[in-house]
Amino acid sequence: MSFLPLNIRSQRKKRGLTQEELANKIGLTRSIVGAYEEGRAEPKLSTLQNLAHLFDVTVDALLDSDLSRSKGELSGVQDARGVGLRILPVITNQENKELITIVPKKAAAGYLTGYSDPDFIEELPRFALPLTELSQNRTYRLFQIMGDSMNPIASDSYIICEYLQDWLEIKDNKSYVILTKDDGIVYKRLFNKIEKTNEVLLKSDNPEFHSYSLSLDAILEIWKAVGYLSFELPGTEDQSLDKLSSIVMELKRDLNKLKSSRK
Repeated sequence: MSFLPLNIRSQRKKRGLTQEELANKIGLTRSIVGAYEEGRAEPKLSTLQNLAHLFDVTVDALLDSDLSRSKGELSGVQDARGVGLRILPVITNQENKELITIVPKKAAAGYLTGYSDPDFIEELPRFALPLTELSQNRTYRLFQIMGDSMNPIASDSYIICEYLQDWLEIKDNKSYVILTKDDGIVYKRLFNKIEKTNEVLLKSDNPEFHSYSLSLDAILEIWKAVGYLSFELPGTEDQSLDKLSSIVMELKRDLNKLKSSRK
């Protein structure tokens, strides 16, 4: 936490705040703020999040970067690694253990504008999911999806997701929930094109939907899918029809390509 005292002091002065004014904004005392700036005390995670939100930086940047020397815009690779991303508000219980926030479909539109607002996140439902498959050191969220682009996962299913801070860690052909500026919450398979084109390719499991690319500028958050909850149990007939539909669509595409090559 070597940069933290310097960053608190420089960001406070950048905004023309006294130690007392900063303390009032985040619910502390002036002496505590002074101790933080002098490196005599270290803030709790909740305080770090409040400071990062106030200074409009990430917690990682507040801890690990010299913000007093920041100049110009961040590069695409820095953005991909999460240096330029906003903070991620989280909810904890009385034991300071992080809870899983649920984003139901009725809150999807609000999440597009409130994803970085602690007050909005506080209003969403949350719960604890004590499964050994979920790490205690990661942040998880449940997103309710809509549509049939990712069949056989049904519309209204809840996707269990792990927050992805570093977008360069995207694995090709793995499922992710993406918060986009134009389309809101999207559930797709991703292909990592960041280092070549500063983009990611989005692909649906349903062959009726076409793949498309998004630039990093159009993306706000990326969450890695690790499981899902559904109240619609699949039947064997539905699975067979889905497979048959997929085969037919592939045959149609191959036939069209063959016709085009003969012209």
